[in-house]
Amino acid sequence: MAKVKLGPSTMAYPLPAFLVGSNVEGKANFMTVAWGGIAADSPPMLSVAIKPFRYTMKGINENRVFSVNIPSEGQVYETDLCGIVSGSKYDKAAICGFDVFYGKLCQAPMIEQCPVNFECKLEHTLNLGSHLLIVGSIKETFASESCIRNGKLDVNKIRPLIYSSGVNREYIGFGEAIAPAFKAGRNLKRNSCD
Repeated sequence: MAKVKLGPSTMAYPLPAFLVGSNVEGKANFMTVAWGGIAADSPPMLSVAIKPFRYTMKGINENRVFSVNIPSEGQVYETDLCGIVSGSKYDKAAICGFDVFYGKLCQAPMIEQCPVNFECKLEHTLNLGSHLLIVGSIKETFASESCIRNGKLDVNKIRPLIYSSGVNREYIGFGEAIAPAFKAGRNLKRNSCD
C-alpha cells in the first residue's frame, strides 16, 4: 500500500463531540470540544484541549471545576452552535434550550438533555502551545436512565456524535459494532502461539 506524507497533523480518529461547561461570572456556558478523552482510570480523569483565550476557559480558571457533557445524535445543531458562537456574546444555554443542573461541585454546569455528564475538578493545566490541556478528576458521572442496560452505559442508546475534521468537516453518527473487544484478537494470538 502506497503512503503519502502529510506532515505533522491532528488527524486522529475518531474525535468526540463534547460540550464542556463552566460558569463564567455566575452564568452557565458551554463550548464544543473535539480534542479530549479519558486520561486515567484510578483515579478517574479526563482531558480536553482548549485554546487559552476561550470564554469557557475563563470559567474553568475562575471556579477550578468544569463539566463534560456527551451529546447524542439528536443534539447536532445545539452542539454545532456551541462551537461557532462565543458565550461572551450569546447565552448558549438559553438559545439551545438546555436545562442546566449542578452536582456536588456546585459550579460545574451540566446539560440535562445530554445522555452522559461528567462533573470534574480541575487538577492540571498544561500549556502545549496553541491549546491548554485541561485534566480533570471525575467527581461524579450522571447518565440518563434510558441509556443504561444491566447497570452499565449502553453506547447504542447514547448515540454519541463523532466529529470528522478531514475532507468533509462534519458530524457523524455512531456506527455499528464490528467485533467484540478483548475477544476478536484471540484467533490471531492462538495461531501465532501454537
